[in-house]
Amino acid sequence: MCLIFVAVDAHPEYRIVIAANRDEFYDRPSAPASFWPDAPQLLAGKDLRSGGTWLGVTRTGRMAAVTNYRDPESIRAEAPSRGKLVADFLLGRDRPVPYLKEISAKAHRYNGFNLLVGQNENFYYYSNRARGIRALGTGIHGLSNHLLDTPWPKVEKGKQALRALLTGESICPEDLFHFLLDRTAAPDELLPDTGVGLEMERMLSPVFICSPGYGTRSSTVILLDRTGKVTFVEKSFPDGPEVPSVVEYSFMLETDPLLEI
Repeated sequence: MCLIFVAVDAHPEYRIVIAANRDEFYDRPSAPASFWPDAPQLLAGKDLRSGGTWLGVTRTGRMAAVTNYRDPESIRAEAPSRGKLVADFLLGRDRPVPYLKEISAKAHRYNGFNLLVGQNENFYYYSNRARGIRALGTGIHGLSNHLLDTPWPKVEKGKQALRALLTGESICPEDLFHFLLDRTAAPDELLPDTGVGLEMERMLSPVFICSPGYGTRSSTVILLDRTGKVTFVEKSFPDGPEVPSVVEYSFMLETDPLLEI
């Protein structure tokens, strides 16, 4: 997952709105979002190489997502999969902050990552390229391959688009998918310098990435309304952005016994 927007308590009808793009090499095998047979509470896609996931939600309202931190000089081939950080939270019982504290003790083992975990509308952020755990306050947050709310052009563009949509009485997932499909490259003078070279920065700058060998593999929208209803829609692009494969789920949140303790 390389681009995530989260709106926390920013709309009268919705407690949480998530719009996200997963960018990955095309030859890395994965399965589209579904309820996992061995964990029927968990709805997520699956990385078939390492067994983790990039984004998911449970029937009790646990949510998590990860992005890589772009730092090519520090990548270690032997580092564990960052997708396990998402799956372990979703499959576990720890509350968000204790989980992130546990992760921080072993975060040095991983390549750079940004991790979002939450229970219902209580979201938290941790990166092994920053200090401390941060609560996501009310409003709109954007995350790409640097720290939370770093004003990269596509982060700022997406936050602006989401802010405009939140002014409406209701939210249509297709409107969110529309801005997630934006393939406009940012002007050179606005590009970050992350050590990959100008040509690569240009290629990675759109909200939706298209390039030989690497690009946006799927887009996901998650809506949690104030009645406890979750709407989850994922579009995958095995044949390009014009011919998506779509899965859609909706369910009411179940009570988490952990929250009653």
